[in-house]
Amino acid sequence: MRIALTGGSGKLGRTVLRHLRDQGHLVINLDQAGERGTGFVRIDLRDAGQVLDALTGIDEQAPDGFDAVVHLSAIPAPGLSTNTATFQNNMISTYNVFNAAIKAGITNIVTASSETVLGLPFDTPPPYIPVDEDYPARPESTYSLSKHLEEQMAIELTRWHPELKIIALRFSNVMDEADYAEFETFDADASARKWNLWGYIDGRDGAEAVRLALEHQATGFDRFIIAAADTVMSRDNAELVAEVFPDVPVHGDIAGHGTLLSIDKARRVLGFDPKHTWRR
Repeated sequence: MRIALTGGSGKLGRTVLRHLRDQGHLVINLDQAGERGTGFVRIDLRDAGQVLDALTGIDEQAPDGFDAVVHLSAIPAPGLSTNTATFQNNMISTYNVFNAAIKAGITNIVTASSETVLGLPFDTPPPYIPVDEDYPARPESTYSLSKHLEEQMAIELTRWHPELKIIALRFSNVMDEADYAEFETFDADASARKWNLWGYIDGRDGAEAVRLALEHQATGFDRFIIAAADTVMSRDNAELVAEVFPDVPVHGDIAGHGTLLSIDKARRVLGFDPKHTWRR
């Protein structure tokens, strides 16, 4: 495929860019920063004209436009900018990308949502554990609110355009292999990482999830939690939940170290099967 990738210079974006190119796809990185001559185009996604111009064709790099869009670009977490700047950047950028893709005739869109829409940082406990996609979004920050509203926008756009597919991937905390050295320190305080039920996602598995979502044959909107198959902790899940969330209902047997951010739907529908873990 010819793929427009926004945010290809970011932490997850770099891995997605490499993985999709390794799979034989033509991928152009649309971002604020990058290196000339590497399939990079500098763009301000808040400018609708620039986005439409890019998605309808980029000179010698992609003169005939694109078959698909992967939208990862965003202010990626709460507290990195003011709430107003975060909301305006993320909402306007995402609308511009979705709208330009539709005008350009692109019907295959994969977008980065966030685990935060599940209710992170779980100062209000989750309704049950493991958490999944079945309960309504519970944004607890302006960043999370923007991600929830981006999903709602995708729902309406796919209703307006029945041929359109938008898949939102609710990525957990993205980790590179170099980050794993810190994990052994997490066991000392069970509450330190309770904010996302001790979850994470290896960037390489995150990139694989993007590829699977691009290849998934469907129309309409869907959302998937994307997390590693295990937690960041050496301690047993049952012990952790009993200590930190003693009153939260538990669905099924959680003993061991399996993820408490359920990836059952991603496994079943997309064929997602995370291979990387900090334990090796």
